[in-house]
Amino acid sequence: MRLAMRELIRRPARFVSAAGPLTLLVLLMLFLGWLLDGLFLGSTGAIRAHGADGFVFSADARESLLRSSVDEGDLNAIAAVDGVESVSGIGVSLLGAEVPGEDDVANVVVAGYQLAGGVLPEPPAPGTAWADRQFNALGAGIGDVVLVGPAATPIEIVGWVDDTNYLLLNTLWVDPETWREIQNANRPDAIVAPGEFQVAAVTTVDGIDEAAVRSAIDATLGTETLTEQEAVLAIPGVPEQNATIGAVIYATAVVVALVVGLFFALITLERTGIYALLKAIGVHNRSLAVGLVTQALLVALVAFIAGGAFGLFLGSVMPAEVPLELSVGRAVFVLIAVAVAAVAGSLASLRRIVRIDPASAIGAGV
Repeated sequence: MRLAMRELIRRPARFVSAAGPLTLLVLLMLFLGWLLDGLFLGSTGAIRAHGADGFVFSADARESLLRSSVDEGDLNAIAAVDGVESVSGIGVSLLGAEVPGEDDVANVVVAGYQLAGGVLPEPPAPGTAWADRQFNALGAGIGDVVLVGPAATPIEIVGWVDDTNYLLLNTLWVDPETWREIQNANRPDAIVAPGEFQVAAVTTVDGIDEAAVRSAIDATLGTETLTEQEAVLAIPGVPEQNATIGAVIYATAVVVALVVGLFFALITLERTGIYALLKAIGVHNRSLAVGLVTQALLVALVAFIAGGAFGLFLGSVMPAEVPLELSVGRAVFVLIAVAVAAVAGSLASLRRIVRIDPASAIGAGV
């Protein structure tokens, strides 16, 4: 290992040919990962915001929030199921809106809800809304009035909430009556009745079997109750974007292993005489392999640091419309993936090292 470290210190230039491509691959993995996280969070916040243990959809909704419908009787029946602590009706409307300071009409979501939970405080007063903080990117501020839909229904922003958007659209959270008023005034093709919502967010009693409670709700009402994760993955496009971008990230990790493997295969071939001499004086194959892996890990670490720096810079200059989520968790995932790929790639040269004959050091010119 000491020889490997000494070579890295004395001859760093020879490793640039591997570190350069790895830096670009790390940048690609980080950027795609941050983009995937941003897309996921921006699409699913309206579900995750409630901190609920289950979401009740009508049987004919096919797990679609926009097609689902539950009424006041359903909410009362859900509340009566053993193990249910609270029930909150939720409804959403996708509309255009005029935001102060913006020339173009913005696409927004108006979401009505009954109870505080998760990151959501108690519903605001009629005609007002808690706005997702992403509205800042549109230039909106507290006290501004947003005109929603063709009917230009006014909603005053009175505070902020975080990470609550739906389908990458900025969301306004209002009380149930304000939501119904906006829905009926702007969507006459989809009138909602008094007491009607689209889904019900259910919180269960602590320590109870949540799956059993969800099954009991469905048995009682003939509904379909999903966990938070299931409800998130039922949002159109979310599973597909996770699978597509995730596949590209993992494919990039495979390319990292191939780059490292090719580089160290060439290095091993170049070092054949040196390895033969070292084995002739008693150095074990294990020590040579450890040195090779150490070099691969250090090259990968340098590439990660450089790629991370480029990624942070790129993220800082991206427009607000690009939903990047610069999370530490994603960076740690990429670091681990790159390290594993680097080790796997370097170990591809282990067989060649083992097969080197110490006797070949005689006349090797070293």
